[in-house]
Amino acid sequence: MTYTDTTSSLTAHPGWLRRAEAWLDSKGKGAWIAAMVLGFIFFWPVGLALLFYMIWSKRMFGCSKRKHANHFKSGFSAMRPSGNSAFDSYKAETLRRLEDEQQQFEEFLKRLRDARDKAEFDQFMEDRATKAKTVETEDA
Repeated sequence: MTYTDTTSSLTAHPGWLRRAEAWLDSKGKGAWIAAMVLGFIFFWPVGLALLFYMIWSKRMFGCSKRKHANHFKSGFSAMRPSGNSAFDSYKAETLRRLEDEQQQFEEFLKRLRDARDKAEFDQFMEDRATKAKTVETEDA
């Protein structure tokens, strides 16, 4: 068996540590912290090892650079022209339409909030007037 056969078999079937790492990564930073706390509770060297690993791999103080870089690249790849003019014009028109719909929806939400605020204020003024009338009738 050659070196490439060995490395390909290792990457094709990752060990339980790699699977556990991938599972914890998919659950987020909270899962890593929970695993570290449980490690300290059940066997303190495991918790300490997890703490050192989290600090060393930068999982403790933010997202990993690989994930951030991939997310950053994917956002800008949508804005690049594809080279197909028909698709690019369709994409531009669709994006313009979606921006218009978003603006209309935000205006609708503003009108809805304004109407709700006005209704609450009208209710407050009505309650206040009612309370003032009851105080006047009690005093008389």
